[in-house]
Amino acid sequence: MMFGAVGTLISCTVISLGVIQFFKEMDIGSFDIGDFLAIGAIFAATDSVCTLQVLNQDETPLLYSLVFGEGVVNDATSVVLFNAIQSFDLTNINPRIALEFMGSFLYLFLTSTLLGVAVGLLSAYIIKKLYFGRHSTDREFALMMLMAYLSYIMAELFYLSGILTVFFCGIVMSHYTWHNVTESSRVTTKHAFATLSFVFETFIFLYVGMDALDIEKWRFVNDSPGTSVAVSSVLLALVMAGRAAFLFPLSFLSNLAKKSASEKISLREQIVIWWAGLMRGAVSMALAYNQFTRAGHTQLRSNAIMITSTISIVLFSTVVFGMLTKPLIRLLLPHPKATTSMLSDPSTPKSITVPFLGSGQDSFEDGAAIPRPSSIRAFLTTPTHTVHHYWRKFDDAFMRPVFGGRGFVPFVPGSPTERSEHNQPQWQ
Repeated sequence: MMFGAVGTLISCTVISLGVIQFFKEMDIGSFDIGDFLAIGAIFAATDSVCTLQVLNQDETPLLYSLVFGEGVVNDATSVVLFNAIQSFDLTNINPRIALEFMGSFLYLFLTSTLLGVAVGLLSAYIIKKLYFGRHSTDREFALMMLMAYLSYIMAELFYLSGILTVFFCGIVMSHYTWHNVTESSRVTTKHAFATLSFVFETFIFLYVGMDALDIEKWRFVNDSPGTSVAVSSVLLALVMAGRAAFLFPLSFLSNLAKKSASEKISLREQIVIWWAGLMRGAVSMALAYNQFTRAGHTQLRSNAIMITSTISIVLFSTVVFGMLTKPLIRLLLPHPKATTSMLSDPSTPKSITVPFLGSGQDSFEDGAAIPRPSSIRAFLTTPTHTVHHYWRKFDDAFMRPVFGGRGFVPFVPGSPTERSEHNQPQWQ
């Protein structure tokens, strides 16, 4: 959360200040303060997919969770920040407008988060209490998909951030709702959403590739290719500088609060996290089109330069940085081939490969010495005495009995407890 939220704000600030300084010296066109801040939000959005494909979550659980967590929170924060920038007239900025802008950002962030959590809990409660769909995979899957879509629709209806609402709704649904459906519905949900994700991601990159050959936009920059290259180079340098401006200082502060050396983020891991956030993808493209085009078209040279520069940075960072990711990780984090991959449950989605409460570890004594987890499975099933520890106690005592989840769903033929739960001691 610190890297994804605070880091995004710092990165946006650095990029915005940089483009204000450099773009004024280039022959680009007229931009106001709102455009500069929007550029900062556009290029603060990261795409960590390549790094996550290379990292092994069982070998480096802390690093994997940091990269994954920052990636999803970063995208949501960038969109919320971008929406807040668009909703204000920042041409004549003053301290009052600046405070109102920050208040608008916090309002969008908090209300979108609460709405997503509320809809997620509602979906868990409905599926847990209403048994009309318990024996129907189609109905359970449809309910999960429609409830997730409902969170997005409600966010748009109340002018909130749809992506942030869906993100937190998905977190809650994976923790509660997913454990309340039948085993066949879990498998169906896993493969259906994985397929949809792959198809939509493919369409996004097809769109980027096809738009890279759009003559209309390149025609505006054809007379000054040097300016376009200079803008792309400056933006890429600012992206790297903005990421370094928050990652290493925040990692240093985080390490100061950690007593154990094994809990600290090493310099090599910090470099990997820094590298993982250099790639730009779909969110940057979508925000750039939203800011600098009208119905996909642009008739201004300055806007065309920003669109072509965004396309260039997305393609360059995805291809070049993506190709160098695996060699860099092998160089900085050499690990022997782990044998823990057999622990993963093939019927569980990648993002939740283990239960939050594993069998045999449903409760723990406060006075017991709990060793530091060595893998992501141990991290989730054996909490330490931190915020996660106390959240688990609250979750076990109050949330799960109401909203369900592993260990709290009564055994019913065809329910998730049919295959793996009914022979285990139930929660009291």
